[in-house]
Amino acid sequence: MKKLLSFSLLAVLLAGSHAVAATFKESVERIESCEAILREFMANPETAIPAEVLQRARGLVILNQARGGFVIGVKDGYATLMVKRSDNTWSLPVLMNAGEGNIGFQIGFTRIETIYVLMDDETPRLFFRNRFLTGVDAKAVAGPRVREREHINDDVLSTPVLVYSKQRGLFAGLSFKGGYVTRDDPANRVLYSTNYTLPEILYSNWIQPPAEVLPLLNYVRQIAP
Repeated sequence: MKKLLSFSLLAVLLAGSHAVAATFKESVERIESCEAILREFMANPETAIPAEVLQRARGLVILNQARGGFVIGVKDGYATLMVKRSDNTWSLPVLMNAGEGNIGFQIGFTRIETIYVLMDDETPRLFFRNRFLTGVDAKAVAGPRVREREHINDDVLSTPVLVYSKQRGLFAGLSFKGGYVTRDDPANRVLYSTNYTLPEILYSNWIQPPAEVLPLLNYVRQIAP
């Protein structure tokens, strides 16, 4: 009975996390936050993504999440997704939801910042689904950092998802985790003032971006030409 109650409460928490569409200001703040995360990763040799990886990248997912709780922990947050199109130009960033339910004894709070580097053209299209399960829908491994260039080889570069992560805060606990990313079409409609959805925004060239998304777009163009 206690276990059933835990799962029921978890489902309610996750279901209500993104029930209200983000405003334009909130959407812009998410884009700016993800840009800041990417810049912080690249500025620190301990977390920076090697140029050899970025040059082969076909997509980037930047996640900003928080996990906290006692007994039941919920990791919740948002993400941006960008893809490199067939003409080798980078797409506009689109907003995603990101979350993970945890059942277990947990104490504390953690801010979790993660970057997925997508290494082929098929994997970005998996995000068109209602839910992308990390490590399930596509193989994912920890990516080599700038100081680990000796680990860069064809096997690594052919892995669909290379994961780069850092954690801030304090967390204590043992839990079962299943991370996912879902589409946030309502937020993207607000951000781009369009009825087009995620696939069209990513792979078309007729949507006029607001000025607020250009810093992230230009920075990705700079580091991953």
